[in-house]
Amino acid sequence: MKLPLLIGLRYTGAQRNSQLVSFFSGVSITGLVVGVGLLITVLSIMNGFDRELRQKILALVPQAAVYERGGTQDWWALQSRLEMRPRIQAAAPFIQLDGLVSHRGNAQPVVLYGVVPEEEARVSRLAEFLSDDVLRRLQDEPDQLVLGHSIAERLGVTEGEQLMVVVPGERAGTAPRIHYFTLLKILHTRTELDNSLAISHLTSAARLTATPEKITGMRLRVDDLFAAREVVWQALNELGRSYYGTSWQNTHGNLYQAIHMSKKLVALLMSLIVAIAAFNVVSTLVMVVVEKQGDIAILRTLGASTGEIMAIFMVQGTLIGIIGTVLGVVCGVLLSWLAQPLLRLFEILLDVRFLKSDVYPLTYLPIEISPADILQVSVTAMLMSFLATLYPAWRASRTRPAEILRYE
Repeated sequence: MKLPLLIGLRYTGAQRNSQLVSFFSGVSITGLVVGVGLLITVLSIMNGFDRELRQKILALVPQAAVYERGGTQDWWALQSRLEMRPRIQAAAPFIQLDGLVSHRGNAQPVVLYGVVPEEEARVSRLAEFLSDDVLRRLQDEPDQLVLGHSIAERLGVTEGEQLMVVVPGERAGTAPRIHYFTLLKILHTRTELDNSLAISHLTSAARLTATPEKITGMRLRVDDLFAAREVVWQALNELGRSYYGTSWQNTHGNLYQAIHMSKKLVALLMSLIVAIAAFNVVSTLVMVVVEKQGDIAILRTLGASTGEIMAIFMVQGTLIGIIGTVLGVVCGVLLSWLAQPLLRLFEILLDVRFLKSDVYPLTYLPIEISPADILQVSVTAMLMSFLATLYPAWRASRTRPAEILRYE
């Protein structure tokens, strides 16, 4: 195999007389670089959205929740029953209210969660977004409120100012309930939660309900995020008919499925670009075969077998695929690293916000470069390039020396 390898490498690196062949060879390599680079970048962005959904959004909303019809009064007993189940790692009480937060005549809709900070730390990652001092004050000081960054920005409120929270009556004709809070901290998660989330202590939120002695339900942390629905169903079977439950797959499952569907569709489209670029190798090698017919005939007369002739052009086409794939991987990784700074630069130059929390789940472009994705894309691109060499190499091996040399 030394002879085909040496000649194939020489054909690849040699200066060709035909500018058209050189052009098509450059197009093949450029197409692979663009296709592989874009595919790695898109997969990195989709992986980033998947990671941020799990680590940030699902860190603050319940993985799963169990409710008792009419509310739960003795939540300590319910907590003990739930935590006795093997797949439920922790449970914590909460009150959930839909209402309005108002400041100096401005009002914004919010979802208010009343929690016990000490218990909440067992089921969510709230402590990663709020300092120990803030959590302590939320636990010890009455009527403190943590508010999402986007809501606070629209209200024009700063930490330490007073806010009015209004919760409508449960039935038509009943008066809304009003309570005043002090803004303790502005929560900046850079996700869609900044656009709707408010957090207070359980007892403070209870004052806005018709039954202050009852809670809305229990938030759960389960051993397997993707088995949350099954875990809730098993718990409800034991608790009885007066209980019902939800999981993140009900509240944010559509978003998660959309991310994965988008990843698959975009990966398919980018893979088609890679395939087209890889099969440009066919046209390049066919033209090389036509250009090198005299050389092929001489090699055949010197004793080169059909397999060696095939190997020469398979080496050349595979090398084009390797060069294009390696350059594409390098460009894809660099573009992935630079995607967020470039997006930020364009936002500054154009004075526009591309990712808004009221439209997109995140306000920034998350990136997670996966070595497994890079390996899969690289192997696929090189395999396509190799397959694209088979037909031109077979054509070269069928060259008849006598017919070619007759006109030389």
